Amino acid sequence: MSHVSHAPVTTPDGEPAPPAPTAYNQVNGWFSGYDQVLFDWFLSRRGGGDGKPGDLLELGAFMGKSAIFLGGYLREGEEFTVCDLFDSPAPDDSNLAEMQDSYPTLTRRGFETNYLAFRETLPTIIQAPTFVVADRVRPASCRFIHIDASHLYEHVVQDIESSRVVAAPDAVVVFDDYRSEHCPGVAAAVWAAVATGDLHLIAVSASKLYATWGDAAPYQAELLTWLEDRKDLWHGVDVVAGQSLVRIGDEGAVPPAPPQPLRPAPEPAPEPVRTAHQPGPRPRAGVAWRRLAKDLLPPVVTRAIVAWRRRRRG
Repeated sequence: MSHVSHAPVTTPDGEPAPPAPTAYNQVNGWFSGYDQVLFDWFLSRRGGGDGKPGDLLELGAFMGKSAIFLGGYLREGEEFTVCDLFDSPAPDDSNLAEMQDSYPTLTRRGFETNYLAFRETLPTIIQAPTFVVADRVRPASCRFIHIDASHLYEHVVQDIESSRVVAAPDAVVVFDDYRSEHCPGVAAAVWAAVATGDLHLIAVSASKLYATWGDAAPYQAELLTWLEDRKDLWHGVDVVAGQSLVRIGDEGAVPPAPPQPLRPAPEPAPEPVRTAHQPGPRPRAGVAWRRLAKDLLPPVVTRAIVAWRRRRRG
């Protein structure tokens, strides 16, 4: 992992750095509470001989909401890699249009600032199209892969193939937006991989599909046992393309404790102590009557009184 100092005051081009969040809910992104519950279960799972080290990988990071969460599950000797274009040029016109439409504010500096607000060190960052991952990440090294990058069919197909190369045996591969109406390319690519029988279904939530290139049965058996005791998640079992699939819905699931900022927000300055009102010096009589006359008397009367007082003083 890369070791860095805290985020600088300015970016490399001299612009002010984005403000660091002081709470996890201030990080922009889409990561439901009950998917956080499911991530926690898969990432913490130790049963079935699954305690072996394995790296973590995320394709598509946006502003870091899920990456910050994933970083909390990194074990000793493991590596966390994030791949995203961030503010680099897109590799083709379709991807460029997608970036401009969906992620106009995305920058690497924004991601790094958010991540370092909660974690001491950055993950390994690959700022490039996600198709390079198969060449940049060790084969068969990752135990958990989260794919939430381009929604274009051709790119998702490449991400699926990259995940096959870098996934350890029985690794969990999670696909975001597998059923969203604005991402038909994701659905087409993911379900095609399922239909061929290569990608093995574990479960689905409203937003994410959980699968493996290995044997899904041990995951499903443990998952169903765990779900039996959960009152905040409903579940059912379907068969899709000859594969068993656990459907999981939200019944008010409470997510794990959110990542805590390394530097909490400063305490607000105490309000000044209020003391009893001390009246100021009384205005001179001349000042007082002029104020009263100005407020209450017609201007012609006021001018007459002023002239009379001047004659008396003269």
